[in-house]
Amino acid sequence: MTDIFDVIADGTRRDILQLLLRRTTEGDAGTSVSQIVADLGISQPTVSKHLKVLRDAELVTVREDGQRRFYSLAVEPLEVVDDWLVPFLVDAYGDEAPDIDYPQSPLPDGAAHAAEVVGRAAASAKHVVATALKRLGA
Repeated sequence: MTDIFDVIADGTRRDILQLLLRRTTEGDAGTSVSQIVADLGISQPTVSKHLKVLRDAELVTVREDGQRRFYSLAVEPLEVVDDWLVPFLVDAYGDEAPDIDYPQSPLPDGAAHAAEVVGRAAASAKHVVATALKRLGA
């Protein structure tokens, strides 16, 4: 399975996930590729490429209706990210972790860049540890 941190390190994929989350909270039963293209203003081939990566990582589910495909967010794999982040929040805030108001729209540029950097760093750290363990024969 693809490392979820590699998957969410990409800003376009995060935008797609946020769009699907927003549509899910609005009661949408699925979002078509053409709706994603229209909402995000990116090309259909780009959206399809990123949806394949998200599908392979099991972050989205797809429902077929004739020749149309409708995508929905699958939150369970994101629990891995949540489990990884929570200890940092607890360490930083103790038992009084702040309430987090998750954005309902794409992240501001600075926050998106920071999220991308953190995602890439996590993926890189995982790779370094995995390589070191292989060398040690573990």
